[in-house]
Amino acid sequence: MRALFTTLPGSGTFNPLVPFGRALVDAGHKVAFACAASFCPVVEEAGFKTFLAGIDWRNDTLTQSFPDAPPPGPERIPWVYNLWRSTTPRAMVPDLLAIASRWNSDVIVHGALESSGQLASELLGLPHAVAGAIWFRSQAALVPSLDPLRVELGLAPDPSGTRLYHYLTFAPMPPTWVTLDEEVPPTAHFLNPQPLDQLNVDGELDWLAKLPPDRPLVHATLGTTEVNRTPGLYEAILDGLRDEPVNLVVGVGRQRDPAEFGPQPDHVRIARHLEHGVLLPRCDVVITHGGFGTIMGCLAAGVPMVVMPVQGDQPRNAQRCADLGVGRVVGPKERTPEVIRAAVCAVLAEPSYRQNAARLRDEFAELPGMEHATALLEQLAAERKPLLAHRVT
Repeated sequence: MRALFTTLPGSGTFNPLVPFGRALVDAGHKVAFACAASFCPVVEEAGFKTFLAGIDWRNDTLTQSFPDAPPPGPERIPWVYNLWRSTTPRAMVPDLLAIASRWNSDVIVHGALESSGQLASELLGLPHAVAGAIWFRSQAALVPSLDPLRVELGLAPDPSGTRLYHYLTFAPMPPTWVTLDEEVPPTAHFLNPQPLDQLNVDGELDWLAKLPPDRPLVHATLGTTEVNRTPGLYEAILDGLRDEPVNLVVGVGRQRDPAEFGPQPDHVRIARHLEHGVLLPRCDVVITHGGFGTIMGCLAAGVPMVVMPVQGDQPRNAQRCADLGVGRVVGPKERTPEVIRAAVCAVLAEPSYRQNAARLRDEFAELPGMEHATALLEQLAAERKPLLAHRVT
């Protein structure tokens, strides 16, 4: 089987697809990713073949590719949705048609936010699967309709947006994460993807053992997009927790230099990249911007959170963490050192946060893994018809 993956050029959208691609490779199948040229090195470093497709841009350097992009925050949301639903798929679909035909693709796998894979599969008559960060609640009020582009490409309108979930939907989340007002499509299969980073490669995290003993471990990560350059966020975290009796580990991503934050005490460590598969299970609290991947990683490890949402689906994810009792939310107007410190101390002091996170961890652990996803994709490629999930009611 040849599976062509399509991804937006950002770690937050690419990383959730990686376990699916690796599972297929391990099962002996051919896997390739189609993406923007500048993002190909990231995909190739993960071990996959790449095809260049569409506009050349990266999510972590958005304003370099699109100088007219608004700064991170609520005002950027409609601009980004138009980028995802109109600008980039209009340029990428023609490339995908050529790539999928030339490579003899059997199935296309794409993220819920990457529209080109779905559109190209419909035009080619190929089955497609959607995976990664998924929000089943209707986004009609937020997201521009694909119908203008669908009509332009000769496809029938899809005002309800149900074509996205037509064949196969992978939901890498515990079912409890889904709210009561979300309608789960019949093709949705809940899965427990293995973490991307499972090994302490070359002893990269051996320094953890050298941190002061008998202190809770707090990890702060604000993702890989331009959100992590939002003025004052990391500084507020450091100012709020530097003098607390905790070990603080801060991941600032490739866009920030740890040296710019100046000297830190022994119990504070700042690094560009940290292996979450190793680090998260050791944490007592994680401070996050509310990205889907980080939140699911924390839930899979049973770690409570302090969520500081900035844009996109982050406010919704933050509210869901609060509703489930697995974290506290620090809103955009509350991001002071004092509020951040109080939120972290509250999560550390109240056992229910960790107990609720452990409950979600156990629910995650009961779900089928990547072997099941591989079997479903094999079935989809062979049968080319929707694969319905069997649910217990």
